[in-house]
Amino acid sequence: MIRSFAAVLWLMGGLLGHSVRAQTQMQMPTPSPSGAACPALLNHTLLRLQDEKPQRLCQYAGQVVLVVNTASYCGFTPQYKGLEALYARYKDQGLVVLGFPSNDFAQEKSNNKDIADFCENTFGVKFPMFAASSVKGEQANPLFKQLVAQGGTAPRWNFYKYLIGRDGRLVDSYSSMTTPDSRSLIGAIEKSLKAKP
Repeated sequence: MIRSFAAVLWLMGGLLGHSVRAQTQMQMPTPSPSGAACPALLNHTLLRLQDEKPQRLCQYAGQVVLVVNTASYCGFTPQYKGLEALYARYKDQGLVVLGFPSNDFAQEKSNNKDIADFCENTFGVKFPMFAASSVKGEQANPLFKQLVAQGGTAPRWNFYKYLIGRDGRLVDSYSSMTTPDSRSLIGAIEKSLKAKP
């Protein structure tokens, strides 16, 4: 009888311990695929451009991220070519470029499929692109709201750029006039790539 009572106590203790462990695990921040904790700035799920499926930005935790709001009918649209070259040059070192099409300045195509076809067929874009969304004001998607809250300037036009360091914090923001091959942007990217998360 004593043995069976002890066994019941042992079993209950194990179950209680399991329950506490499960609750603790649920409260922990969700890790990224690389194992790094997901920083608040990247803790968003947004729709991909190509298939409109949800994609977690946490997968880019620990990388250097260049966020750009884009448009198909803008004088700065040829920057797609430079952004793709930048991505190809530095992706193996940990850079990812994220494109966010927006019609906030009335220069974007009417649907995601047309935008995706344009980016691929005209500029050979291979860096990740997201479904069209607003990038300024109250309607801005949550990533852009946070970028502005962290000190970035709200986009005043298409092809504004925001550099996020490996630690998940905003490094700097750049106007549309800053081209992807500008010395200041490349210098900041290279410095960020050398930093530890």
